[in-house]
Amino acid sequence: MNSLLDGQQARLRGLTRLQVRSFSRRRPTWCCCCSGFNRRARVPEQLRLNMRMRAQVWTNLVHTTAQDIFQVMLLPILLALPWILFPVLLATVVRRRPLLAEWEPVRDAGAALVSVVVPARNEAHNIGTCVRSLLRTEYPNCEIVVVDDGSEDATSAIVEEFARADPRVRLVRGEPLPQGWFGKPWACTQGAAIARGEYLLFTDADVVHEPELVGRSVRALKAEGAALLTVLPRQILLGFWERLIMPQVLCLILLRYPDPERVNRSPRERDKIANGQYILVRRSVYEVVGGHGAVRHEVAEDLRLAHRFHRLGHRVLLVVADRFMSVRMYDSLAGIVEGWSKNVAIAARQTVPRAMRPLTPWLLVLWLLVLWVVPPVVLALGFAGIVSAAAWLWSALACGMALLFWVLVNRRLEAPLWYALLFPLGAAFAAGVFLKSVLQGNRVRWKGRAYHAVAHRNRVP
Repeated sequence: MNSLLDGQQARLRGLTRLQVRSFSRRRPTWCCCCSGFNRRARVPEQLRLNMRMRAQVWTNLVHTTAQDIFQVMLLPILLALPWILFPVLLATVVRRRPLLAEWEPVRDAGAALVSVVVPARNEAHNIGTCVRSLLRTEYPNCEIVVVDDGSEDATSAIVEEFARADPRVRLVRGEPLPQGWFGKPWACTQGAAIARGEYLLFTDADVVHEPELVGRSVRALKAEGAALLTVLPRQILLGFWERLIMPQVLCLILLRYPDPERVNRSPRERDKIANGQYILVRRSVYEVVGGHGAVRHEVAEDLRLAHRFHRLGHRVLLVVADRFMSVRMYDSLAGIVEGWSKNVAIAARQTVPRAMRPLTPWLLVLWLLVLWVVPPVVLALGFAGIVSAAAWLWSALACGMALLFWVLVNRRLEAPLWYALLFPLGAAFAAGVFLKSVLQGNRVRWKGRAYHAVAHRNRVP
Protein backbone atom coordinates (compact mmCIF):
# COMPACT_ATOMS: atom_id res chain seq x y z
CA MET A 1 0.00 0.00 0.00
CA ASN A 2 2.90 2.37 0.81
CA SER A 3 4.26 1.88 -2.69
CA LEU A 4 0.92 2.92 -4.16
CA LEU A 5 0.79 6.04 -2.06
CA ASP A 6 4.38 6.90 -2.94
CA GLY A 7 3.52 6.58 -6.60
CA GLN A 8 0.63 8.96 -6.18
CA GLN A 9 2.76 11.45 -4.31
CA ALA A 10 5.26 11.43 -7.15
CA ARG A 11 2.53 12.87 -9.38
CA LEU A 12 2.22 16.04 -7.31
CA ARG A 13 5.22 17.38 -9.19
CA GLY A 14 6.66 19.67 -6.59
CA LEU A 15 3.79 20.19 -4.18
CA THR A 16 5.13 19.56 -0.69
CA ARG A 17 3.14 18.60 2.38
CA LEU A 18 3.50 22.19 3.64
CA GLN A 19 1.90 23.53 0.45
CA VAL A 20 -0.94 21.03 0.74
CA ARG A 21 -1.59 22.12 4.30
CA SER A 22 -1.48 25.80 3.30
CA PHE A 23 -4.09 25.27 0.62
CA SER A 24 -6.40 23.48 3.02
CA ARG A 25 -6.06 26.22 5.68
CA ARG A 26 -6.95 29.18 3.46
CA ARG A 27 -10.19 30.99 3.99
CA PRO A 28 -13.13 30.34 1.69
CA THR A 29 -13.25 32.68 -1.32
CA TRP A 30 -16.11 33.98 -3.37
CA CYS A 31 -16.75 31.92 -6.51
CA CYS A 32 -18.78 33.56 -9.24
CA CYS A 33 -19.67 30.17 -10.75
CA CYS A 34 -21.01 28.81 -7.51
CA SER A 35 -22.51 32.18 -6.37
CA GLY A 36 -21.02 31.67 -2.94
CA PHE A 37 -18.01 30.80 -0.93
CA ASN A 38 -16.02 27.81 -2.14
CA ARG A 39 -13.10 26.48 -0.14
CA ARG A 40 -11.95 24.28 -3.03
CA ALA A 41 -11.89 27.09 -5.55
CA ARG A 42 -8.27 27.88 -4.94
CA VAL A 43 -7.11 24.25 -4.57
CA PRO A 44 -5.13 23.28 -7.66
CA GLU A 45 -6.73 20.73 -9.95
CA GLN A 46 -3.69 18.49 -9.66
CA LEU A 47 -4.05 18.29 -5.89
CA ARG A 48 -7.75 17.40 -6.13
CA LEU A 49 -6.89 14.59 -8.56
CA ASN A 50 -4.28 13.32 -6.14
CA MET A 51 -6.78 13.28 -3.27
CA ARG A 52 -9.32 11.33 -5.34
CA MET A 53 -6.69 8.76 -6.28
CA ARG A 54 -5.68 8.36 -2.64
CA ALA A 55 -9.32 7.70 -1.71
CA GLN A 56 -9.60 5.13 -4.50
CA VAL A 57 -6.44 3.38 -3.29
CA TRP A 58 -7.86 3.09 0.21
CA THR A 59 -11.20 1.81 -1.12
CA ASN A 60 -9.50 -0.86 -3.22
CA LEU A 61 -7.30 -1.85 -0.30
CA VAL A 62 -10.27 -2.32 2.06
CA HIS A 63 -12.18 -4.28 -0.59
CA THR A 64 -9.20 -6.51 -1.34
CA THR A 65 -8.53 -7.14 2.36
CA ALA A 66 -12.16 -8.09 3.02
CA GLN A 67 -12.15 -10.40 0.00
CA ASP A 68 -8.93 -12.05 1.18
CA ILE A 69 -10.30 -12.53 4.69
CA PHE A 70 -13.43 -14.18 3.26
CA GLN A 71 -11.48 -16.50 0.96
CA VAL A 72 -8.78 -17.45 3.48
CA MET A 73 -10.85 -17.69 6.68
CA LEU A 74 -14.62 -17.44 6.35
CA LEU A 75 -15.02 -19.61 3.25
CA PRO A 76 -13.09 -22.57 4.74
CA ILE A 77 -15.20 -22.34 7.89
CA LEU A 78 -18.42 -22.36 5.86
CA LEU A 79 -17.23 -25.35 3.81
CA ALA A 80 -16.32 -27.19 7.01
CA LEU A 81 -19.82 -26.79 8.48
CA PRO A 82 -20.91 -30.40 7.66
CA TRP A 83 -18.00 -31.74 9.71
CA ILE A 84 -18.61 -29.21 12.47
CA LEU A 85 -22.26 -30.29 12.71
CA PHE A 86 -21.59 -34.03 12.95
CA PRO A 87 -20.73 -34.05 16.69
CA VAL A 88 -23.77 -31.87 17.31
CA LEU A 89 -25.87 -34.30 15.26
CA LEU A 90 -24.63 -37.26 17.29
CA ALA A 91 -25.44 -35.51 20.55
CA THR A 92 -28.86 -34.10 19.64
CA VAL A 93 -30.49 -36.17 16.89
CA VAL A 94 -29.45 -39.70 17.85
CA ARG A 95 -31.80 -41.04 20.52
CA ARG A 96 -31.66 -44.25 22.55
CA ARG A 97 -35.29 -44.75 23.46
CA PRO A 98 -37.40 -46.68 24.09
CA LEU A 99 -35.27 -48.82 26.38
CA LEU A 100 -36.20 -52.44 27.00
CA ALA A 101 -35.47 -51.76 30.68
CA GLU A 102 -38.72 -49.75 30.83
CA TRP A 103 -40.73 -53.01 30.90
CA GLU A 104 -40.54 -55.42 33.80
CA PRO A 105 -39.79 -59.04 32.87
CA VAL A 106 -42.51 -61.69 32.83
CA ARG A 107 -41.93 -64.21 35.62
CA ASP A 108 -45.39 -65.79 35.97
CA ALA A 109 -45.33 -69.58 36.15
CA GLY A 110 -48.25 -69.77 33.71
CA ALA A 111 -46.62 -67.56 31.07
CA ALA A 112 -47.12 -68.47 27.42
CA LEU A 113 -44.54 -70.74 25.82
CA VAL A 114 -41.78 -68.96 23.88
CA SER A 115 -40.03 -71.04 21.22
CA VAL A 116 -36.52 -69.78 20.51
CA VAL A 117 -35.45 -70.71 16.97
CA VAL A 118 -31.70 -70.56 16.30
CA PRO A 119 -30.66 -71.09 12.64
CA ALA A 120 -27.05 -72.26 12.60
CA ARG A 121 -24.65 -73.04 9.77
CA ASN A 122 -21.00 -73.66 10.62
CA GLU A 123 -21.38 -71.97 14.02
CA ALA A 124 -19.31 -74.33 16.18
CA HIS A 125 -17.34 -71.40 17.54
CA ASN A 126 -20.49 -69.55 18.68
CA ILE A 127 -23.34 -71.97 19.29
CA GLY A 128 -22.22 -73.16 22.71
CA THR A 129 -22.10 -69.66 24.19
CA CYS A 130 -25.45 -68.78 22.63
CA VAL A 131 -27.33 -71.85 23.91
CA ARG A 132 -25.73 -71.55 27.33
CA SER A 133 -26.94 -67.95 27.64
CA LEU A 134 -30.45 -68.97 26.54
CA LEU A 135 -30.59 -71.69 29.18
CA ARG A 136 -29.90 -69.07 31.85
CA THR A 137 -33.10 -67.20 30.97
CA GLU A 138 -35.41 -66.25 33.81
CA TYR A 139 -38.46 -66.61 31.60
CA PRO A 140 -40.39 -69.54 33.09
CA ASN A 141 -41.67 -71.27 29.93
CA CYS A 142 -39.20 -71.56 27.08
CA GLU A 143 -37.95 -74.09 24.53
CA ILE A 144 -34.86 -73.82 22.33
CA VAL A 145 -34.92 -75.17 18.77
CA VAL A 146 -31.58 -75.16 16.99
CA VAL A 147 -31.78 -75.78 13.24
CA ASP A 148 -28.54 -77.12 11.79
CA ASP A 149 -28.56 -75.76 8.25
CA GLY A 150 -26.15 -78.20 6.64
CA SER A 151 -23.16 -77.37 8.84
CA GLU A 152 -19.79 -78.81 7.91
CA ASP A 153 -18.28 -78.39 11.38
CA ALA A 154 -19.15 -79.60 14.90
CA THR A 155 -22.29 -77.48 15.30
CA SER A 156 -24.65 -80.45 15.51
CA ALA A 157 -22.44 -82.36 17.96
CA ILE A 158 -22.29 -79.41 20.33
CA VAL A 159 -26.08 -78.91 20.27
CA GLU A 160 -26.65 -82.64 20.84
CA GLU A 161 -24.69 -82.45 24.06
CA PHE A 162 -26.93 -79.62 25.28
CA ALA A 163 -30.04 -81.55 24.22
CA ARG A 164 -28.99 -84.61 26.22
CA ALA A 165 -28.37 -82.49 29.30
CA ASP A 166 -31.49 -80.27 29.14
CA PRO A 167 -34.90 -81.22 27.69
CA ARG A 168 -35.59 -77.60 26.71
CA VAL A 169 -33.07 -77.92 23.88
CA ARG A 170 -33.92 -79.66 20.60
CA LEU A 171 -31.78 -80.17 17.53
CA VAL A 172 -33.34 -80.10 14.07
CA ARG A 173 -31.24 -81.31 11.17
CA GLY A 174 -32.23 -79.12 8.27
CA GLU A 175 -33.53 -80.43 4.97
CA PRO A 176 -31.68 -79.62 1.72
CA LEU A 177 -32.16 -76.07 0.54
CA PRO A 178 -35.09 -75.83 -1.93
CA GLN A 179 -34.92 -73.92 -5.17
CA GLY A 180 -35.66 -70.22 -4.75
CA TRP A 181 -34.80 -69.98 -1.02
CA PHE A 182 -32.04 -68.26 0.88
CA GLY A 183 -30.51 -70.31 3.65
CA LYS A 184 -31.62 -68.40 6.73
CA PRO A 185 -35.32 -68.05 5.81
CA TRP A 186 -35.37 -71.79 5.07
CA ALA A 187 -33.82 -72.68 8.44
CA CYS A 188 -36.21 -70.33 10.29
CA THR A 189 -39.19 -71.84 8.46
CA GLN A 190 -38.20 -75.35 9.51
CA GLY A 191 -37.69 -74.27 13.12
CA ALA A 192 -41.05 -72.49 13.24
CA ALA A 193 -42.82 -75.59 11.87
CA ILE A 194 -41.50 -77.72 14.73
CA ALA A 195 -41.81 -75.11 17.47
CA ARG A 196 -44.82 -75.30 19.79
CA GLY A 197 -44.80 -71.81 21.33
CA GLU A 198 -47.39 -69.06 21.22
CA TYR A 199 -44.46 -66.71 20.63
CA LEU A 200 -41.58 -67.34 18.25
CA LEU A 201 -38.18 -65.81 18.89
CA PHE A 202 -35.69 -65.92 16.01
CA THR A 203 -32.13 -65.26 17.12
CA ASP A 204 -28.65 -65.77 15.68
CA ALA A 205 -26.01 -68.15 16.93
CA ASP A 206 -23.54 -65.33 17.70
CA VAL A 207 -25.88 -63.61 20.20
CA VAL A 208 -25.40 -63.65 23.97
CA HIS A 209 -28.66 -63.26 25.93
CA GLU A 210 -28.94 -61.90 29.45
CA PRO A 211 -31.38 -63.72 31.77
CA GLU A 212 -34.05 -60.97 31.66
CA LEU A 213 -34.02 -60.44 27.88
CA VAL A 214 -36.82 -62.83 26.87
CA GLY A 215 -39.10 -61.88 29.78
CA ARG A 216 -38.80 -58.16 29.15
CA SER A 217 -39.31 -58.66 25.40
CA VAL A 218 -42.57 -60.57 25.93
CA ARG A 219 -43.79 -57.90 28.35
CA ALA A 220 -43.00 -55.09 25.90
CA LEU A 221 -44.62 -56.92 22.97
CA LYS A 222 -47.85 -57.43 24.92
CA ALA A 223 -47.91 -53.99 26.57
CA GLU A 224 -47.42 -52.15 23.28
CA GLY A 225 -49.80 -54.31 21.26
CA ALA A 226 -47.07 -55.12 18.75
CA ALA A 227 -46.90 -58.16 16.50
CA LEU A 228 -43.12 -58.02 15.99
CA LEU A 229 -40.46 -56.81 18.42
CA THR A 230 -36.82 -56.34 17.49
CA VAL A 231 -33.93 -54.90 19.45
CA LEU A 232 -30.70 -52.95 19.07
CA PRO A 233 -27.98 -54.85 20.96
CA ARG A 234 -24.54 -53.98 22.24
CA GLN A 235 -21.93 -54.56 19.57
CA ILE A 236 -18.77 -56.36 20.71
CA LEU A 237 -15.68 -55.17 18.82
CA LEU A 238 -12.50 -56.98 19.85
CA GLY A 239 -10.17 -57.29 16.85
CA PHE A 240 -8.31 -54.65 14.84
CA TRP A 241 -10.44 -54.97 11.71
CA GLU A 242 -13.70 -54.92 13.68
CA ARG A 243 -12.72 -51.71 15.44
CA LEU A 244 -11.50 -50.19 12.19
CA ILE A 245 -14.42 -50.96 9.82
CA MET A 246 -17.48 -51.81 11.90
CA PRO A 247 -17.93 -48.29 13.36
CA GLN A 248 -18.15 -46.91 9.81
CA VAL A 249 -20.95 -49.30 8.83
CA LEU A 250 -22.80 -49.09 12.14
CA CYS A 251 -22.64 -45.29 11.98
CA LEU A 252 -24.38 -45.27 8.60
CA ILE A 253 -27.15 -47.46 10.00
CA LEU A 254 -27.37 -45.20 13.04
CA LEU A 255 -27.72 -42.10 10.88
CA ARG A 256 -30.47 -43.77 8.83
CA TYR A 257 -32.35 -44.86 11.98
CA PRO A 258 -31.24 -42.31 14.60
CA ASP A 259 -34.37 -42.41 16.73
CA PRO A 260 -36.16 -45.73 17.49
CA GLU A 261 -39.21 -43.83 18.75
CA ARG A 262 -39.51 -42.07 15.40
CA VAL A 263 -39.12 -45.43 13.62
CA ASN A 264 -41.96 -46.81 15.73
CA ARG A 265 -44.21 -43.83 14.97
CA SER A 266 -43.47 -43.59 11.25
CA PRO A 267 -46.30 -44.57 8.90
CA ARG A 268 -43.85 -45.29 6.04
CA GLU A 269 -42.89 -48.84 5.25
CA ARG A 270 -39.32 -47.95 4.29
CA ASP A 271 -38.73 -46.55 7.80
CA LYS A 272 -39.40 -49.91 9.44
CA ILE A 273 -36.51 -52.19 10.31
CA ALA A 274 -35.93 -55.49 12.05
CA ASN A 275 -32.66 -56.84 13.35
CA GLY A 276 -32.37 -60.49 12.31
CA GLN A 277 -30.23 -61.17 15.37
CA TYR A 278 -33.38 -60.94 17.52
CA ILE A 279 -36.98 -60.96 16.26
CA LEU A 280 -39.87 -61.86 18.58
CA VAL A 281 -43.28 -62.39 16.92
CA ARG A 282 -46.75 -63.55 17.79
CA ARG A 283 -47.09 -66.91 16.12
CA SER A 284 -50.63 -66.25 14.95
CA VAL A 285 -49.62 -63.09 13.11
CA TYR A 286 -46.42 -64.67 11.79
CA GLU A 287 -48.45 -67.38 10.08
CA VAL A 288 -50.99 -64.89 8.69
CA VAL A 289 -48.30 -62.79 6.97
CA GLY A 290 -46.69 -65.90 5.50
CA GLY A 291 -43.72 -66.21 7.84
CA HIS A 292 -40.21 -66.45 6.45
CA GLY A 293 -41.65 -68.16 3.40
CA ALA A 294 -42.93 -64.76 2.27
CA VAL A 295 -39.34 -63.42 2.22
CA ARG A 296 -37.60 -66.64 1.13
CA HIS A 297 -35.92 -64.90 -1.82
CA GLU A 298 -34.63 -61.90 0.18
CA VAL A 299 -31.00 -61.58 1.25
CA ALA A 300 -32.09 -58.95 3.83
CA GLU A 301 -34.94 -61.11 5.08
CA ASP A 302 -35.20 -59.37 8.46
CA LEU A 303 -35.75 -55.96 6.89
CA ARG A 304 -38.29 -57.28 4.42
CA LEU A 305 -40.13 -59.21 7.14
CA ALA A 306 -40.60 -55.97 9.09
CA HIS A 307 -41.83 -54.25 5.92
CA ARG A 308 -44.33 -57.05 5.33
CA PHE A 309 -45.69 -56.94 8.89
CA HIS A 310 -46.20 -53.18 8.60
CA ARG A 311 -47.70 -53.37 5.11
CA LEU A 312 -50.34 -55.81 6.34
CA GLY A 313 -51.28 -53.60 9.28
CA HIS A 314 -49.33 -55.18 12.16
CA ARG A 315 -47.24 -53.06 14.49
CA VAL A 316 -43.43 -53.35 14.49
CA LEU A 317 -41.67 -52.27 17.69
CA LEU A 318 -37.97 -51.34 17.84
CA VAL A 319 -36.32 -51.01 21.27
CA VAL A 320 -32.81 -50.51 22.64
CA ALA A 321 -31.56 -53.55 24.55
CA ASP A 322 -27.83 -53.04 24.90
CA ARG A 323 -28.03 -53.94 28.60
CA PHE A 324 -29.59 -57.31 27.88
CA MET A 325 -28.07 -58.54 24.62
CA SER A 326 -24.65 -58.46 22.98
CA VAL A 327 -23.31 -59.74 19.69
CA ARG A 328 -19.96 -60.06 17.98
CA MET A 329 -20.90 -60.18 14.33
CA TYR A 330 -17.50 -60.85 12.72
CA ASP A 331 -14.04 -61.70 14.00
CA SER A 332 -11.93 -61.27 10.84
CA LEU A 333 -11.50 -59.03 7.81
CA ALA A 334 -12.74 -61.80 5.50
CA GLY A 335 -15.88 -62.20 7.60
CA ILE A 336 -16.57 -58.47 7.56
CA VAL A 337 -16.15 -58.24 3.79
CA GLU A 338 -18.30 -61.29 3.06
CA GLY A 339 -20.95 -60.47 5.66
CA TRP A 340 -21.61 -56.85 4.74
CA SER A 341 -21.04 -57.09 0.99
CA LYS A 342 -23.73 -59.76 0.67
CA ASN A 343 -26.60 -57.40 1.47
CA VAL A 344 -25.58 -53.82 2.25
CA ALA A 345 -26.23 -52.46 -1.26
CA ILE A 346 -29.50 -54.36 -1.69
CA ALA A 347 -30.76 -53.37 1.76
CA ALA A 348 -29.79 -49.72 1.21
CA ARG A 349 -32.04 -49.57 -1.86
CA GLN A 350 -34.95 -50.93 0.16
CA THR A 351 -34.84 -48.16 2.78
CA VAL A 352 -35.14 -45.09 0.52
CA PRO A 353 -37.77 -43.70 -1.88
CA ARG A 354 -38.05 -45.58 -5.16
CA ALA A 355 -36.58 -42.74 -7.22
CA MET A 356 -33.35 -42.81 -5.17
CA ARG A 357 -32.78 -46.58 -5.21
CA PRO A 358 -30.44 -46.82 -8.23
CA LEU A 359 -28.13 -44.12 -6.85
CA THR A 360 -28.20 -44.87 -3.12
CA PRO A 361 -25.36 -47.46 -2.95
CA TRP A 362 -23.11 -45.23 -5.04
CA LEU A 363 -23.96 -42.24 -2.85
CA LEU A 364 -22.94 -44.23 0.22
CA VAL A 365 -19.54 -44.97 -1.33
CA LEU A 366 -19.17 -41.28 -2.23
CA TRP A 367 -20.27 -40.28 1.28
CA LEU A 368 -17.55 -42.38 2.91
CA LEU A 369 -14.80 -41.11 0.62
CA VAL A 370 -15.72 -37.40 0.57
CA LEU A 371 -16.45 -37.05 4.27
CA TRP A 372 -13.70 -39.12 5.82
CA VAL A 373 -10.93 -39.67 3.22
CA VAL A 374 -10.68 -36.43 1.22
CA PRO A 375 -10.02 -34.03 4.15
CA PRO A 376 -6.98 -35.95 5.49
CA VAL A 377 -5.55 -36.18 1.96
CA VAL A 378 -5.93 -32.41 1.45
CA LEU A 379 -4.41 -31.80 4.89
CA ALA A 380 -1.35 -33.88 3.96
CA LEU A 381 -1.02 -31.98 0.67
CA GLY A 382 -1.22 -28.73 2.61
CA PHE A 383 1.70 -29.72 4.82
CA ALA A 384 3.61 -30.46 1.62
CA GLY A 385 2.80 -26.98 0.31
CA ILE A 386 0.84 -28.27 -2.68
CA VAL A 387 -2.57 -26.73 -1.90
CA SER A 388 -3.57 -23.19 -0.97
CA ALA A 389 -3.79 -21.84 2.57
CA ALA A 390 -7.59 -21.76 2.34
CA ALA A 391 -7.77 -25.44 1.34
CA TRP A 392 -5.36 -26.33 4.13
CA LEU A 393 -7.45 -24.45 6.70
CA TRP A 394 -10.64 -26.17 5.50
CA SER A 395 -9.04 -29.62 5.73
CA ALA A 396 -7.63 -28.88 9.19
CA LEU A 397 -11.08 -27.86 10.47
CA ALA A 398 -12.77 -30.84 8.82
CA CYS A 399 -10.21 -33.32 10.17
CA GLY A 400 -10.38 -31.88 13.66
CA MET A 401 -14.18 -32.12 13.85
CA ALA A 402 -14.16 -35.56 12.19
CA LEU A 403 -11.71 -36.77 14.82
CA LEU A 404 -14.00 -35.48 17.57
CA PHE A 405 -16.96 -37.21 15.94
CA TRP A 406 -15.19 -40.57 15.75
CA VAL A 407 -13.96 -40.26 19.32
CA LEU A 408 -17.61 -39.98 20.38
CA VAL A 409 -18.60 -42.91 18.16
CA ASN A 410 -15.83 -45.15 19.50
CA ARG A 411 -16.72 -44.19 23.04
CA ARG A 412 -20.32 -45.22 22.46
CA LEU A 413 -19.19 -48.51 20.91
CA GLU A 414 -16.78 -49.09 23.83
CA ALA A 415 -13.80 -49.32 21.47
CA PRO A 416 -10.39 -47.81 22.31
CA LEU A 417 -10.53 -44.09 21.57
CA TRP A 418 -7.23 -44.06 19.68
CA TYR A 419 -8.92 -45.97 16.85
CA ALA A 420 -10.59 -42.65 16.02
CA LEU A 421 -7.25 -41.56 14.55
CA LEU A 422 -7.64 -44.28 11.92
CA PHE A 423 -11.00 -43.07 10.62
CA PRO A 424 -9.67 -42.33 7.08
CA LEU A 425 -8.38 -45.90 6.78
CA GLY A 426 -11.61 -47.36 8.16
CA ALA A 427 -13.68 -45.28 5.75
CA ALA A 428 -11.55 -46.40 2.80
CA PHE A 429 -12.01 -50.08 3.70
CA ALA A 430 -15.74 -49.59 4.32
CA ALA A 431 -16.08 -47.87 0.94
CA GLY A 432 -14.34 -50.88 -0.61
CA VAL A 433 -16.85 -53.24 1.02
CA PHE A 434 -19.75 -51.12 -0.20
CA LEU A 435 -18.26 -50.95 -3.69
CA LYS A 436 -17.90 -54.73 -3.76
CA SER A 437 -21.53 -55.07 -2.74
CA VAL A 438 -22.59 -52.70 -5.53
CA LEU A 439 -20.50 -54.34 -8.24
CA GLN A 440 -21.54 -57.89 -7.44
CA GLY A 441 -25.14 -56.88 -8.12
CA ASN A 442 -27.63 -59.60 -7.25
CA ARG A 443 -25.01 -62.34 -7.03
CA VAL A 444 -24.63 -63.22 -3.36
CA ARG A 445 -22.20 -65.58 -1.64
CA TRP A 446 -22.59 -66.52 1.99
CA LYS A 447 -21.21 -69.43 4.00
CA GLY A 448 -20.32 -71.57 1.01
CA ARG A 449 -23.54 -70.98 -0.92
CA ALA A 450 -24.18 -68.86 -3.99
CA TYR A 451 -27.50 -67.12 -4.61
CA HIS A 452 -29.12 -64.85 -7.14
CA ALA A 453 -31.33 -62.31 -5.41
CA VAL A 454 -33.54 -61.50 -8.44
CA ALA A 455 -34.19 -64.88 -10.05
CA HIS A 456 -34.53 -66.45 -6.59
CA ARG A 457 -32.26 -69.30 -7.62
CA ASN A 458 -29.40 -70.76 -5.68
CA ARG A 459 -26.89 -73.51 -5.98
CA VAL A 460 -24.89 -75.34 -3.40
CA PRO A 461 -21.28 -76.01 -4.45
